[in-house]
Order: sequence, then structure tokens, then C-alpha cells
Amino acid sequence: MIPIVNKIPKILYVEDDETLSFITTDNLKRKGFEVVNATDGVKAFEFFTKDIFDLCLFDVMLPKMDGFDLAHKVRAVNKEIPILFITAKTLPEDRIKGLLLGADDYIVKPYNMEELILRIKVFLKRKKIIVDDSGNKKIKIGETVFDTENLKLNIGNSENNLTYREAELLKFFIENKNVVVTRERILNVLWGENNYFAGRSLDVFITRLRKYFKTDSCVTIENKHGVGFIFKLKE
Repeated sequence: MIPIVNKIPKILYVEDDETLSFITTDNLKRKGFEVVNATDGVKAFEFFTKDIFDLCLFDVMLPKMDGFDLAHKVRAVNKEIPILFITAKTLPEDRIKGLLLGADDYIVKPYNMEELILRIKVFLKRKKIIVDDSGNKKIKIGETVFDTENLKLNIGNSENNLTYREAELLKFFIENKNVVVTRERILNVLWGENNYFAGRSLDVFITRLRKYFKTDSCVTIENKHGVGFIFKLKE
């Protein structure tokens, strides 16, 4: 097993509302997190390139560079770091846009502080589980090699970096290969909730995984209409 390094998790928090930023930062620090604050997207990306963070917490509506553009730039540098959007927008299309840009989750304003902290802890915990997996760190899936330690998929000469949400969904499918798993089970286990937006979010991540495996004829992710999915693997 890879030894777990005990350190204070560092969060890059970007929010231009000074009052909300102060309250949220104070609560996060009280819960043992280190927080680096920025009030606009440009400054936030500058901080990101000069430091190492464990999680990003981005407001969507930001001056100079909005949260969507910021997430796009961060993902170009680091595919793995969890990104949580804070948004006042309630349209599913806006949230789906964030997920397509590589975000892992969202929370809507006005948010409950305990819920925010819980979601952050969940992602940090999942990060450790994946990184510190005591099992085989490289899994052969058809013609693909899944590096569970570094969150990479290698198919021939092609290498894809996974986000934590993508990696945990893939691990779930591998553990349940060649059997039908219901949408409800996936959502409850990985998202912790089963509602309309979580379902749309799941569809986005299924699409991402299918794109990665499109050149591997041994792997398919099939829809079972009205039920769920089956991760088919030719041994």
C-alpha cells in the first residue's frame, strides 16, 4: 500500500462576493482546510499555476474570467484535480456545461455550509482511495490499461488523463463488468443522490468513458433502456 501523507488539504477558492467568501473561508478553515482565495478568474489561474492544490472551488460568475473559462484552463493543465462549481444558475443546461468542461460536481447558492463541507470531504476521501489503492495499480481492460494510481487510460500510443469522477465510475463498472447495473444504484453509490440533475450528470460521464474506449473493440458500455447500463468486456 502506498503510504498516506498526512497533510492539510489545500483548496483554491474563487468568489467575488466578499461577504460570502469570508464566511465560507472561515468555515473551511475551522474544519481544518487551508484556503487560498481569489476574487477573479485571472488571479485564480495565476495562483493555480504557482501552487499545488487538492481541490478547486469555483464560483461561475466571476470578473475578468468566468468559472467556466477558468475550469477549461485548469483542465488543460491538470485533468485530475477535483473541481466543484458554486452557481446561482439553476438551469440544467448551465450545470451540464460545467460538467462538460471537466467539473466534478456543483452546489447551488444559497448553499448550506455543512453540505458544502461534506461534498468537499467526499471528493478528498475519494481521491485518497484511488491514489492509495492497495490492489493492482494497473488494470488490463480489453486493449486498454487503466493506471489507477495516476488516473490514466492507455490504449496503444494514446494516453488519456481521467478526472476523479471518471476514474471512480470506471472502477465501479470494472467491479461490476458484464452485469446490468441500474442507474439508481450508480447514482446512490457514486453521487449520493438520485435526481434529475444527477442523472444528467451521469449521462455526461458515460459519454466521456465511451469516447475513451471508442478505439477498443473489446469494451462497450451499453444502455439498458429504463434500467441502467452494462459494461461489456470481452475477456
